[in-house]
Amino acid sequence: MLKHTLKSLRRMSTTTAAAPAAKEKVDCVVIGAGVVGIAVARELALKGREVLVLDSGPTFGTGTSSRNSEVIHAGIYYPLNSLKAIFCVRGRELLYKYCSEHEVPHKQIGKLIVATRPLEIPKLNDLMKRGTANGVHGLRMLEGFEAMKMEPELQCVKALLSPASGIVDSHSLMLSLVGEAENHGTTFSYNTSVIGGHLEGNCMNVHISESKNLRNWNGVSLLQPELTLIPKLVVNSAGLSAPALAKRFIGLDNVFIPPAYYARGCYFSLANTKVAPFKHLIYPIPEDGGLGVHVTLDLDGQIKFGPDVEWIDGIDDTLSFLNRFDYSVNANRAERFYPEIRKYYPDLRDGSLQPSYAGIRPKLSGPRQSPIDFIIQGEDTHGVPGLVNLFGIESPGLTSSMAIAEYVAAKFLR
Repeated sequence: MLKHTLKSLRRMSTTTAAAPAAKEKVDCVVIGAGVVGIAVARELALKGREVLVLDSGPTFGTGTSSRNSEVIHAGIYYPLNSLKAIFCVRGRELLYKYCSEHEVPHKQIGKLIVATRPLEIPKLNDLMKRGTANGVHGLRMLEGFEAMKMEPELQCVKALLSPASGIVDSHSLMLSLVGEAENHGTTFSYNTSVIGGHLEGNCMNVHISESKNLRNWNGVSLLQPELTLIPKLVVNSAGLSAPALAKRFIGLDNVFIPPAYYARGCYFSLANTKVAPFKHLIYPIPEDGGLGVHVTLDLDGQIKFGPDVEWIDGIDDTLSFLNRFDYSVNANRAERFYPEIRKYYPDLRDGSLQPSYAGIRPKLSGPRQSPIDFIIQGEDTHGVPGLVNLFGIESPGLTSSMAIAEYVAAKFLR
C-alpha cells in the first residue's frame, strides 16, 4: 500500500491546479519528524504497522528537537502523576537503555540544582520532595561547601544533586531511531506539508501538498491538496505547529485545541576557555516559563549557557502553521545572561559569551500562568476516530519521547 502512496507523493509535483487530488488509503500517518514523531513512528512499526511520516522540512529534526539543551532529565520538576513526570521518569529509563544498546553517544554526568541565596533553600527542598515522590532515585541535598568541592568554580549555599541526569547527542539519537523505524518498514517523506484535513465517515482524511508550494502562500486563499491520504491512525506530532494544524482539521471541534504560546530561548557558548569550568550540569532555581539560564555541556566538554525566556507575541496561526519562526540570537541578550550566570559562576569573564543558537518552546501557558501538562488526546477526548493530537510537548519532550511513543501505541492502536 505504501508503494502506491509513494508514487502518488512523487506525482504531486506534476499535478496541475485543476486536477483533482488523488486519494490513497494508508495504515498510520505521523505528522512531524521531530524526536517524538520519529519515536512514535518506530514504536508503531515495531507493532507491525505500516507507517508514513510526513515532515514539511528537508530532513528530520529541524525544529525544537535540534534546538534544545540535549539534557536527559531525571523527572524532578513536574507535578506528581502528571504526564510530564510519568513520561520523563519512564522515558529516561528507556532512553539510557536504548542509547547503550544502540551506541548513541550519551553520558550520565549528573546535575546540581543550586540555591545561591538562603531564601531559595525552601524551593530546593520542595524540588527534592517532588522528585522523590516522582520516583527519581539517588537525589541528595548538599551543603554549599560540598557542592563547591565537587565544582570549585561554583558558588552556592546549598545544592540538590541529581545523579540520574545526563546529556545525549540528539541528532545521533534521531538518526538511530529513523534507521530503526525504516528497518521496520516506515517511510519518511520530507518537504511534504500537511495543509489540513477533513472528517469523512470514520476517518480523518489528511490533505497533502509539497512544501515548496506554500512558500508564496498569502495565508488567506484556500489551499488545495495535491494528495489526500486516508489513514486508520493519524498522529499530529507537529510540535510548534500542532495546535495551528489541528485547527485546519474540519470535523475536530476547536474547543479541544488549547491556546498556543511561544517562548524563545537563546543559548550562548563560552569562548576562549581551554578547560571547561564545570563537569556537571548546573541549574539555578526554576523561573517563570523555564528552568533558568543553566550550564550544560556537550559530549566534547564544551560549555553553553541558556536558555533564557523571551515570550513571543504576534505569532498567528498562519505563521505557526508555516513554521515561520525567528531563530536568530541577538548578541545584546548576553548582557542579560552575565548577571544571571554570575549568581552561581562569579568568575565569568566579561566578553566570554558568544551567541550560539536559539530554540522555541511550544507552550500551552503564557507569562505568569501556571505550567500546563502535556496534552495527548484521542477519540475518547475529541470524538474523532483515529486522530491523536500531541500538544505542548516542550521540555522534557526529548527525555520523554520513547515513553510518549510507548503510550501512544498502547492506548490508540486498534
